[in-house]
This record gives sequence, C-alpha cells and structure tokens, in this order.
Amino acid sequence: MDEALGLVDSDEADVALLPTPSSGRFTITAVAEEEIVLATASGHPLARQSAVRLEDLEGAPLVHFAPDNGLSTWLDQSFARAGVRLEPVMRTSVTTAAPQLAAAGLGIAVCPVSAVSDGFPGAVRPFSPRWIRQLVAVTSGEPDPLVARFIGNLRSHGVRVPRGVRAQLAEGGSSAGGSSAGTPGPSS
Repeated sequence: MDEALGLVDSDEADVALLPTPSSGRFTITAVAEEEIVLATASGHPLARQSAVRLEDLEGAPLVHFAPDNGLSTWLDQSFARAGVRLEPVMRTSVTTAAPQLAAAGLGIAVCPVSAVSDGFPGAVRPFSPRWIRQLVAVTSGEPDPLVARFIGNLRSHGVRVPRGVRAQLAEGGSSAGGSSAGTPGPSS
C-alpha cells in the first residue's frame, strides 16, 4: 500500500485502487465493495458447506500471502480479531496464485473474490456472515476528467466476478461481488 500511495504522491500514477481508505493528503473515493471468499479444492470438507464461518477454519492449512502482499497483514489481523488460528503451509506474493494453489489441494485460501479466475477448478464458498471489504480510489487531488471517468466506471460496474464463481457463491446464499450491500464481515 505504501508503494502505491508513493506512486500517486509522486504523480507517477494518477490513481491507485486500495482496499482501505488512507488518511492524510489524498482524495479518497469509494468505488466498490468486494467479497472475501474461501477457495479450496473441490473435494475439501469445507467445499461441502454452502457457506463457511471463520471458526470453521481453526487449524486449517492455509495458502497464505507473503509479507510483501498487503493481504497478509490484513488477514492476520482479521483472524486474530476473530480468535482463529490457521497454519500457513506456503506463501505467495501473487494474489491470484493463492486460490489456484488451494484448488490444487495445498490448503485453503482466503482471498478477495477478484483473485478467483474464470474457470476456477476448485470450490469457492462465501463466509457467513458475508465478509466484505471496501475498495477505494486514491488520487493526489481532485481527479482530472479522464481519471474521474475511470473512477465513475468502477463505481457503476463494481468488481468483476466470473459467472462460474458467481454461481458457486449464489449456491451459498450470497450475491457476490460488485457494489452490492451486505452484512459486514469480521473486519470490514
């Protein structure tokens, strides 16, 4: 996050999309809500549940994120607040790799729904209660017309969720993705 904010601050980037609002000298615009989901191999016991509670993860082998990926600290803090301990079995810096590694049977992954690709070979389950995080656009000041149009497009379309992933989440009683409202999860 610091690196992304540094790029905006130095005008090397016009906008950064981040999961949490930042304080200080930046202009923050809420653009979407994104669901946090469980990704795992289709044969995993948690895949048989329509929705998963955080407590169901206690002691599970976790395909976690490397410390250089902001999700690592965010998830660690979320699990600690919920009193849930997981066992990291491997770490990746690449957000989209975690669900793929979980689908291959290396453990479970807890990730943003945007990290789950079209044609995902594993199971995707929502949390109960639904776990949502806010995504914001960060600019160094008032955005120029092109950046404002980009931000407006994000606000109107939300986060892309592949059809197959949406179908799996709908089976769990969730209406995944985009800018839909929901019950905040453990760390919204």
